[in-house]
Amino acid sequence: MLALSRKKNEALVINNNIEITVLEIKGEQVKLGISAPKEIPVYRKEVYIQIQDANKEAVNVDGLDALKNLFG
Repeated sequence: MLALSRKKNEALVINNNIEITVLEIKGEQVKLGISAPKEIPVYRKEVYIQIQDANKEAVNVDGLDALKNLFG
């Protein structure tokens, strides 16, 4: 993991097309602005994990139903 220090209104650039700017700092909370192409999804990590878990569950349920239909 790369750790960088940034102050309010400072930014960093990733892969020439994603810019992350520190918008506000209040106590322990930091507000970030993310500018990225529309085809690049941006999620909070907890939301990303929920999406991944839901996708895994959907595959498992669909796969089980497909096996039941195949053999039953």
